[in-house]
Amino acid sequence: MNINNLKTPCYIFDEGKLIRNLEILSGVERATGAKILLAQKAFSMYAFYPLIGKYISGTTASSLNEARLGHEEMPNSETHIYAPAYSDSDFDEIVEICGHVVFNSFSQWERHKDKCAGIECGIRINPEYSEIETDMYNPCFPGSRMGAKISDFPEKLPEGISGLHFHTMCEQNSDVLWRTVLEVDKKFGRILSLPQIKWINFGGGHHITRGDYDIKTLIKSIEYMRGKYGLTVYLEPGEAVALDAGCLVTEVMDIIKNGIDIAIVDASAACHMPDVLEMPYRPPLFGSGEPNEKKHTYRLGGPTCLAGDVIGDYSFDRPLKPGDRLVFGDMAIYTTVKNNTFNGINLPTIYIKRQNGEIELYKQFGYEDFKRRI
Repeated sequence: MNINNLKTPCYIFDEGKLIRNLEILSGVERATGAKILLAQKAFSMYAFYPLIGKYISGTTASSLNEARLGHEEMPNSETHIYAPAYSDSDFDEIVEICGHVVFNSFSQWERHKDKCAGIECGIRINPEYSEIETDMYNPCFPGSRMGAKISDFPEKLPEGISGLHFHTMCEQNSDVLWRTVLEVDKKFGRILSLPQIKWINFGGGHHITRGDYDIKTLIKSIEYMRGKYGLTVYLEPGEAVALDAGCLVTEVMDIIKNGIDIAIVDASAACHMPDVLEMPYRPPLFGSGEPNEKKHTYRLGGPTCLAGDVIGDYSFDRPLKPGDRLVFGDMAIYTTVKNNTFNGINLPTIYIKRQNGEIELYKQFGYEDFKRRI
């Protein structure tokens, strides 16, 4: 792939790698009878929705806009939604397009239940068990606003509630899921055994398409709930759908020194890969090494006025110079869905790499896109 002719910064989404992930997910569906949904919060590239819909069962949303996108662009598939709370105006439209609605609390259910005729409704639960170490991503930390604890459940479950939903994982393997399923069973078994409960949603955070992921334990977890309670099992991976299916190409614009060699590139951590600052993490960069591992180490910084707009420190075999192209990996997820135009910086151009190797220009951005966002 010749990246020197591409307009930078740019994303390249790889159709072949996306299909590889989808084949794995489809295989889990076939092996277990579970239904897998694309969590659009991680990957909303709707150009691929017709393709995704051929492999998995539908989409899940965190807002009315995401629900509309899934409903419109994957129209023959299931559309699910969960949010901590629903406004009255949004909910009127939500019930028109979503087949499954998950409520965060029984008070939300009471507020909206009269509009839910013909819809599968569920309650998000907090099993008070999670192996996520960072509170920002842990929905079970003390004081969390996510989900109802078993102590919040009434003695008699309201009619109209047909499922439970939990989401307590983040980029984790299936051994964590298995331990979580056992905790959910221990705390919520009384609810799960009720005749009105038909389904359970395991949420997201499952890195199913990662090379070291243990699919056998995932299958065991699904079959446990299906076998013990006769439930339909849903999973909502986002990252697993598009894991390693995209890259970000950036160009070196200048080299400066301030105690360390610094390369200013035309991609911004703040604008184009916000998780680098939010999580934080150091994104993989092809052909590079850890600081001082190779002969030449550089700090890569973005073009905005934010002092902390730094992608990370990397080492290279050769000195960098203006005009060099660098390629960051695993940039399909949590990028386009989180991008912003701080400082008036353009959003990256989007290309699609087809299975035959051809690169297609999908979308470019400019001043009008910046102006419309204000």
